[in-house]
Amino acid sequence: MDAASHEEWPVRRLAQVSAVSSAHFARSFKQAFGLPPHRYLLTRRIERATALLRDTELPITDIALQTGWNSVGTFGRTFRDITGENPGSFRAREGLDAHKREHVPECIVRAADRPDLNIAVSEKRRGKTVARMAPLSTEVHP
Repeated sequence: MDAASHEEWPVRRLAQVSAVSSAHFARSFKQAFGLPPHRYLLTRRIERATALLRDTELPITDIALQTGWNSVGTFGRTFRDITGENPGSFRAREGLDAHKREHVPECIVRAADRPDLNIAVSEKRRGKTVARMAPLSTEVHP
């Protein structure tokens, strides 16, 4: 999955390559890596996309396609849900901050930029929706 994160990796395919059942593979993968296979794949795709946005002048559409997304809209929405900003804003900000990273080892930069996917993207969206809908309280509690 790391070497070809742009490809489709359904659990069935991964289990078949590993010669185990889909359920066993999914459980074992999550136990080993701390994330389900799909979230792990999303992490790798977003890591690759952030590197391409930061280090190249490629159009966002090309980056989306090269990192395994079939739709630029889905790429943009997922990128924003995971990183908190859209790809264009990320590229603009990273361009301004590029000089700050010159003396930082690459392994540290990658670890700091790694997306946190310990919860599902849909759970993050649901949390944002709940936060927007919650009424503001003006009561002061001791």
